[in-house]
Amino acid sequence: MPGSAISPSLLRQRRGWYFYDWANSAFSTTVVTLFFGPYLTTHIARAAADARGFIYPFGIPVEARSYWEYLVAASVLLQALALPVVGALADYSPRKKAWLVGFAYAGAAATGAMYWLDGPAYLSAGLLFIFANVTFGASCVIYNSFLPQIAPAECRDEVSSKGWGIGYIGGGLLLALNLLLYQNASALGLSETMAVRISLGSAGLWWAAFTVIPMLWLENQPPARERPSGERILAGSFRQLLTTLRELRRYPRTLCFLAAYLIYNDAIQAVLALATQFGYDELKMPMSSLTLAILMVQFVAFLGALGFGYLARWIGAKRSVMFALAAWALTLASVYAVRTSAGFFLLSAVVALIMGGSQALSRSLFSQMIPRGREAEYFGLYEISDKGTSWLGPLMFGLTMQYTGSYRLAVLPLVVSFLAGLAILAFVDVRRAALDAGNMAGTGPQ
Repeated sequence: MPGSAISPSLLRQRRGWYFYDWANSAFSTTVVTLFFGPYLTTHIARAAADARGFIYPFGIPVEARSYWEYLVAASVLLQALALPVVGALADYSPRKKAWLVGFAYAGAAATGAMYWLDGPAYLSAGLLFIFANVTFGASCVIYNSFLPQIAPAECRDEVSSKGWGIGYIGGGLLLALNLLLYQNASALGLSETMAVRISLGSAGLWWAAFTVIPMLWLENQPPARERPSGERILAGSFRQLLTTLRELRRYPRTLCFLAAYLIYNDAIQAVLALATQFGYDELKMPMSSLTLAILMVQFVAFLGALGFGYLARWIGAKRSVMFALAAWALTLASVYAVRTSAGFFLLSAVVALIMGGSQALSRSLFSQMIPRGREAEYFGLYEISDKGTSWLGPLMFGLTMQYTGSYRLAVLPLVVSFLAGLAILAFVDVRRAALDAGNMAGTGPQ
């Protein structure tokens, strides 16, 4: 669809949709990727650990350095139960935008409350993060489901890539401000701990403030299916979800793609969530250097996301994603050679170039393989391993860390995940999957 043919209403909705990526990326960058893991490990979990370095949430012995990974895994297991239901509710309700805004502000409130985390309160910190991450995922389910509404198939790769790119800029801008605060904390009369707490709280404020734009500019559309007279939305949503799960076997190619995505994107999210801890604990990099690295990633990733959008026009979205997955595997395998801060920065730059494209194009590919009117339901399954959320990678990473004490050995399962996802994706026929779902097949190469 040429830019001149876009109606003012649709253009306004696209801009509002882009801004939700700008808003929620503050949680991904400031909380998940950078500050919360090291702060939780060093200042909260270790402060409460016994002589052996263990804490005991609900009586379960957990090595303090592995607590963060287990929290990420636990939050995603909860998402696996909750997000498909959220998707069904959104598809069944005539007020899908209200669900998006509600979950966004719930997550923003929990994130803002992280400002008050201090001392050995590891259980409160863990519960607060789990709630924030689950509501973050729930809001993203509904946000992603707007993509088919605002972009036809022929320009969906471009719109999805632009959304990811704008998200990187938004998350990077707040991160830059937090970097200035952290580096000048002593001059401002603040401790490093207080600077981190302010940074965590600022992510919640940023998320809440910029959610106002999609709240005003996105538009609801009537549900694709009429609700029977007298049926409650919640009951009807559960019924529809069960129907969708049973009908998944009618879309084997979509199911195959979803399996590949859940495997390789779980590894992507694990890298994003755990990279800072690797730099901080293994390479002994100062937090200021880590913040610079993550900040660099955000702006390089913006270029990478747009670049992969153009690459998809040339070789197709599927081949572009496969290229990115091969690059992911090679990049992670090279972790064994990284011993310095310079090596960490170089590796981060490569990751930045490939991560946005692999995620943005995966989203647009999946949106073409799902039946109309059930976008949020299917994205509820998809979102189990989307922004900031993974469970198998952090779980395996945490277990390997606990039993071997080696970060480098913990990377091996992630390399295997990228290769497994690449192998499965190679067998997915995207055009046939789109036709099976009742959508027009893409005109470009896969």
